[in-house]
Amino acid sequence: MSIPRVHAKTGDAAYAVSFTDDQGNAWHADEPVAEGGGNTGPAPHRLLLSALGACTAITLQMYAARKGWALRHVEVELAFNPEGTPKEGNDITRVITLEGDLDAEQRDRLLQIANKCPIHRVLTGEVRIASSLAG
Repeated sequence: MSIPRVHAKTGDAAYAVSFTDDQGNAWHADEPVAEGGGNTGPAPHRLLLSALGACTAITLQMYAARKGWALRHVEVELAFNPEGTPKEGNDITRVITLEGDLDAEQRDRLLQIANKCPIHRVLTGEVRIASSLAG
């Protein structure tokens, strides 16, 4: 498994950021118009939520496929600080909809697995960020 790498670069438009990764993918982010951006892409908090949503859905699909379970679709609804910014930390709500012929035991197990997806573990664990200036 390769080390995930992303390159972020600003352009001429205020707050617009273009991304590329080590696998040749490209995407972008921006701030909403009300914040001075052009709203040409999701803002950073939405990108964070999208990483958790994607990881949740993919992890559940992989697990169910390995078990041979009849999981047809996964839908994940996420919100960042839905009750407003708390005094300490941050809150993310995640509501998972599972479509398929699953019994209560399978559904409970899939919820346990959702809480073990790699991005969930990153967000709930200790993260160290080493920053430096180039050149």
